[in-house]
Amino acid sequence: MPKNQIPSKQDAIASGYAIVEASGQQFWLQANRYYDFDHISAEIDQTITIDKVLLFHDGKQASLGKPYVKDATVKLKVIEHRRGPKIIIYKMRPKKKTRRKNGHRQELTRVMVESISIGGKPTKAVQSEKAPKSEKSSTSATKASKITGVSDTPKIEKASKTAKPKAVKAPIAESK
Repeated sequence: MPKNQIPSKQDAIASGYAIVEASGQQFWLQANRYYDFDHISAEIDQTITIDKVLLFHDGKQASLGKPYVKDATVKLKVIEHRRGPKIIIYKMRPKKKTRRKNGHRQELTRVMVESISIGGKPTKAVQSEKAPKSEKSSTSATKASKITGVSDTPKIEKASKTAKPKAVKAPIAESK
């Protein structure tokens, strides 16, 4: 596959993947890729194991859990703790002169999927997909692109000056 091409769903199915439950969401995970989860209280370079695997596909057959696949685990390595993009919350009541503007940045943890395994043994497809040793290069960005491949995080474009901010509904905190 060419260097800058995004892998297709058929490539992902052939190499193996898992759908896991983490941070209150479901994620489609593949080996040797990084993902951003809600903040996980773990140190950098620490390994985390997720056993809430909903679906496991090894490249040949799929195993569907009821609710979780038995003996399936995903090992993640914490790369960094970061903050997500800034979200502007703007609320206005027309004709009442009431305006409220808030900003929010979500605390995130970036993790790298080291292995996806079932029954304690990593699948053959996952083992063969391990990244080759990167060659010496002058920038760390090219090293990261060689190791991680294509990033699944979306690019965020800056809003133009003429665009109006969108109102975003913030979750209501429960009172005790």
